[in-house]
Amino acid sequence: MTQRSTTTKRSSPRFRFISETVAELKKVVWLTRREVVYLTTLVVIVAVTTGLILGVIDYGFTKLVNDIFLGG
Repeated sequence: MTQRSTTTKRSSPRFRFISETVAELKKVVWLTRREVVYLTTLVVIVAVTTGLILGVIDYGFTKLVNDIFLGG
């Protein structure tokens, strides 16, 4: 029965964290430029559309409340 030497180099937790982070980032499948542009455009369109819809609803409720409670 042979024992293996346990004299490994102990790195500080900070450097180990950085090396583990770099290793994980190498595993990431990054989007292509075309995908980034498409998805960013899609998000902007959805955000603007949602903002416009909520703005119209808010304007309608404001008008309704003003007409009903404040007598127009």
